[in-house]
Amino acid sequence: MERSWYVVHTYSGSEDKVKANIRQRIESMGMKDQIFTVVVPKEKVVEIKDGKRVEIERKVYPGYIYVEMILTDDSWYVVRNTPGVTGFIGFGNKPTPLTEKDVQGIMKLLGYGEQKPEDKITFKVGQKVRVIEGPFSGFNGTIDSISPEKHLVKIMLKIFGRDTSVELDFAQIEEA
Repeated sequence: MERSWYVVHTYSGSEDKVKANIRQRIESMGMKDQIFTVVVPKEKVVEIKDGKRVEIERKVYPGYIYVEMILTDDSWYVVRNTPGVTGFIGFGNKPTPLTEKDVQGIMKLLGYGEQKPEDKITFKVGQKVRVIEGPFSGFNGTIDSISPEKHLVKIMLKIFGRDTSVELDFAQIEEA
């Protein structure tokens, strides 16, 4: 039989608890040779709270986890009957495995691929942007410099008729 990835539906908000429960059941029921990996897809997101940059982890697909396993009646039973699991995603009565392309996309999103946070930067020097958050919200400006490692940009804004350089977080601007 072949190892494949499956999408498991859980109660929203209990993904981490379900992951821990599945791992515990793998140990107690001797399923290490059939159930291999359990993943709760999360991404690191920078939010501005009270004027400060805060990095948080956010679930990419709330209510879903990914399980790599060999699908047998026993492995299906173990995962399906774990507390918090509402079922597998699939067509018909049996779970449908994810395609290799889907798995690679998810792993890349989760940072298991070659992608670095800097790769997600879509801003360029000279680009026109609009400030969407903070004291300069509503102002338009031009990107003067980009600091990818700090997730900051310097923008030239016209304030009282003068060009003024302002440093902002990527999350505070959008394409104009």
